[in-house]
Amino acid sequence: GNKLLRRVAAAAGVRLQPLVTAGSGGRAPPGVLYEADGWHEIGAFLFGQDGTVPGVPATGSAPVQVPRVLAVAGSDSGGGAGIQADMKTCAALGAFATTAVTALTAQNTHGVHEVHTVPISSILAQMSAVLDDIGADVIKTGMLPSPEAVEAVAGYLRAIPEGERPLLVVDPVLVATSGHALGKAGVMEAMRKHLLPLATVVTPNLPEASALLGGRGIHDLEDMKRVAQDLHRMGPQYVLVKGGHLVSQHLEIAQLATDVLYDGKEHRVFTERAVRTSNSHGTGCTLASAIAAGLANGLPMLQAVQQAKAYLTSALRASALLGIGTGTSRPLNHAYRITDWATPGTPGACASTPRLHPDVLRLYAVTDAACDARQGRTTLQSVRAALAGGAGVVQLRLKDVDGGPFLEQAREVVGSCREAGALSIINDRVDIALAVGADGVHVGQNDMPAAEARRLLGAGR
Repeated sequence: GNKLLRRVAAAAGVRLQPLVTAGSGGRAPPGVLYEADGWHEIGAFLFGQDGTVPGVPATGSAPVQVPRVLAVAGSDSGGGAGIQADMKTCAALGAFATTAVTALTAQNTHGVHEVHTVPISSILAQMSAVLDDIGADVIKTGMLPSPEAVEAVAGYLRAIPEGERPLLVVDPVLVATSGHALGKAGVMEAMRKHLLPLATVVTPNLPEASALLGGRGIHDLEDMKRVAQDLHRMGPQYVLVKGGHLVSQHLEIAQLATDVLYDGKEHRVFTERAVRTSNSHGTGCTLASAIAAGLANGLPMLQAVQQAKAYLTSALRASALLGIGTGTSRPLNHAYRITDWATPGTPGACASTPRLHPDVLRLYAVTDAACDARQGRTTLQSVRAALAGGAGVVQLRLKDVDGGPFLEQAREVVGSCREAGALSIINDRVDIALAVGADGVHVGQNDMPAAEARRLLGAGR
């Protein structure tokens, strides 16, 4: 015992009591100071008699299963593309990323300066080490530097029993954003023959899609749809043709970035407002990894693509003014939700809420059916007028409409917003927002909790 402490306590009128008499709340009554007989009593008081920490699973509890993505791709020393982008994207969208490095590149914002390919035996050893232990829900392939590497990876995957084989996202990387070649001759032919038949989804941009089809020209949306159909015949379950390159080729659609998803039956068109920035290095890797993260989290393909495209667009907006490097091929801020360098003095602010670029928020329009009726116009006419007037966000608010009519009007409004490059928000109805591919949902205090709505909508909205 501490004699001095006892004398001070007595002088102050404080009674010492054994710690074992303390209640579960741990708060001493007025005028009482608890006294421990040793560290074992303190440990039992803090962590329980069995040594467990309150709120933390005890040793021996069933492990929590996490979504897992294995990225088989090249390393980008500049941190914008390749496995670096894959890992950052998966972390941002709630998946645990592992890697099998296929090549080491010396690159920065000026371009690729050197490529060192990893021996095929090492690529396969990395895959085996990960899959034999950690496992994967989805495998995402990026840069495969040679036909032999493509064939070896495909052979490894083919040997996994079909019911046990992870989903496969194939990003057919041949050329870096800077224009530098990343694969040897024959890689595309090897992909066509060996990898695409195994793919859950393949995600070519227009140059890659053209190369896969022998150099075919792709000039507009209808060409993209035909290309998606032809690539689907090569074996993948889904084809996502990315139309970002059309933005720089055609002035009439310069404000939009359009992608086409084809499942063998139906084309789904995704349109976002194009973001003009040099901070676009690694967008292909990022989108493919974002899709992989969504699939690993159990999202269906359509929702995984919607989430991925929304995430990439938001990352581009948040990165538009960042000065990372001195070249013209600068990287994204994949962690824009955690650290927003573009907003001075607020690093880490609003970590759970995506930031929208100021040009999107110049006007937020909310529909009012009663007002429209008094003015003798439909809701769709009102929305189109708002878009023509510069609205960047439209919230569809239909209090007295339900079921099929609500769904039909929502589909028309979302379509008009996409054509104008504006964001679409559905009032109250998460199910309608998901069904029509809206950018978000507005929920009130008496509606579904915001956290639950976010879980249903997925990250990036």
